[in-house]
Amino acid sequence: MSNFFSLIRNENMKIYYRFGTWFMIGLLVLVAVAGAIIVKTSYREPTDWRKEVTAETASFKASLEEGNISKTYKDYLTQQLKINEYRLKHDIKPIASNTFWGYLESSAGMISLVTLFTIIVAAGSVASEFSWGTIKLLLIRPTNRAKILLSKYMAALLFAIGLLVLLFAVSAISGAALFGIETIKEPYLAYQNGEVVEKSMIWYVLQMYALNCADLVMMTTFAFMISTVFRNQSLAIGLATFSLFIGPQITYFLAMKFDWAKYLLFANTNLSQYLDGMPMVEGMTMSFSIMMLLLYFLVFNALAWLIFQKRDIAA
Repeated sequence: MSNFFSLIRNENMKIYYRFGTWFMIGLLVLVAVAGAIIVKTSYREPTDWRKEVTAETASFKASLEEGNISKTYKDYLTQQLKINEYRLKHDIKPIASNTFWGYLESSAGMISLVTLFTIIVAAGSVASEFSWGTIKLLLIRPTNRAKILLSKYMAALLFAIGLLVLLFAVSAISGAALFGIETIKEPYLAYQNGEVVEKSMIWYVLQMYALNCADLVMMTTFAFMISTVFRNQSLAIGLATFSLFIGPQITYFLAMKFDWAKYLLFANTNLSQYLDGMPMVEGMTMSFSIMMLLLYFLVFNALAWLIFQKRDIAA
């Protein structure tokens, strides 16, 4: 076991020894701080939030009276309608972007940047060993190939976790410094079992971060698999990046016409669709998406492991 941890430590040293790694870390911090500054200078808070919520509620009611809407959309409108009515009754303002919680919640959208950076690290983890010719030195050690491959994969995931913690911390500090913490006791309104309940905002934000990590883990695993199978860092980065930004768009258009689109990877990576939104394909559930993600996860890792185990390093 100590040998395995040594392998992980060595992989982490390789990652953080590179200038590019620290450039990505610095860029993530810059984006998180700049985002808060942009919101601070550009956001204009509504003069009367009750008037806006009332108008939105009337719009929801009008949409519900239409007979040609899907059950999924009808459920979504009902949920938002009940939440708005609860806000008006108990005088609870919607969480604005220019507040501590509002910015911290929106920072979950920056996880796509963390995903991109982790893809770059994962894509070079195995492929770079072949391109530099260091793979032979690595495999002559008295350690089986499975441990070597797992250590590289774990190092990439640890890098991702580090960036996530950094993003959360910088966003929280920036939000507190620029927007204050006056609204820190504001609740999050959730719709459960036919009624609106008040929950902790910190729990909701952590949920948003956790659910957005599904895409992070899957794209990291995909890039790592491509890197291992084809030994090409550029190909792994290109395919994974293309899939990250274009895959969901293509899947969305397919889902508009075909029910089988729900079995595609990108129909299931956005788990937050089950928290506040609507599933991409009617009838999908979170348990179904988790099952599909687990299946893809196993396939990606199995391919990487099988190819790496049988690969002739002299080739």
